[in-house]
Amino acid sequence: MNKNRSLLITAWAIMLLASALPDVILRDIFKLAVPWLIWTQIGLLAAGVVVALAWKTIRPLLPFLIVLLGIGLAEWLFDDVVAGLAGWQHYFSKAFFAVQVFGNQLLGVGVALIVLILMLILKRRWSAFFLVKGDPRATAAPIPLVMSKPGVWNRLGWILAACICAWTLAILLLQGQTPPETLAMTLPFLPMVVVMAAMNAFSQEMTYRSGLLTTANDSIGPQQALLVTAVYFGLAQYRGTPHGLIGVVTAMLVGWLLGRSMLETKGFFWPWLIHFLQGIIIFWFMAISSVIPGG
Repeated sequence: MNKNRSLLITAWAIMLLASALPDVILRDIFKLAVPWLIWTQIGLLAAGVVVALAWKTIRPLLPFLIVLLGIGLAEWLFDDVVAGLAGWQHYFSKAFFAVQVFGNQLLGVGVALIVLILMLILKRRWSAFFLVKGDPRATAAPIPLVMSKPGVWNRLGWILAACICAWTLAILLLQGQTPPETLAMTLPFLPMVVVMAAMNAFSQEMTYRSGLLTTANDSIGPQQALLVTAVYFGLAQYRGTPHGLIGVVTAMLVGWLLGRSMLETKGFFWPWLIHFLQGIIIFWFMAISSVIPGG
């Protein structure tokens, strides 16, 4: 087996085992409680780091494995430890929509900051992991079935933002009923919706794109890195909004497009902005659900 094939197989296998896929299979298909799963995944990733240090063939994957391990540990720290603290429960486990969701976003930002610190240690320069504006006017390579000729991101970015937002809106409308009278009731939430969309876009782009995509790109190349990270991101959205299989497929496609924008512009501007605009729609619908009885 040649070196490149070994890297690809290892990257895909570890990504899938460290992703939300095992949790979805065990909990949703086999109906099993899996409190031990997070530590099994962390142990697997730690073992992968050790093997990569010892095995020259897969050593290029070491930064990618370190970031995956960092994400696993950070998610355990914030989602299990911090979120379980009595003080945190007191302030953020309220029924009030804005407080509860804001707390969840703070946890996500905490994970992103851990990844940011890891990337500074691994890369040392902000531009090396695309946490800079980049070139929003960079050339966009053709996109299969969408764009047959090269374009420019300052035009394509707005088109993708509009399409992704429209698709997200359509899915959310189909997944639930939204009485017109609730729209006025959610207006006071709009400033908070914008803040949470901004936080969510930063935390997810830092974690899933800037961290994972950068390190995967260095070891397995851009095409496979885009696919690996898009699948990982998509699986993580299984219980998100939109939820279920359609949410996973949508997130995979969006993740691939946002990854393309990051690699081609060498910056954070377009992936963050597109994600932010989509997030406004998602959090607005979450606000609507919070004021609908039984929502």
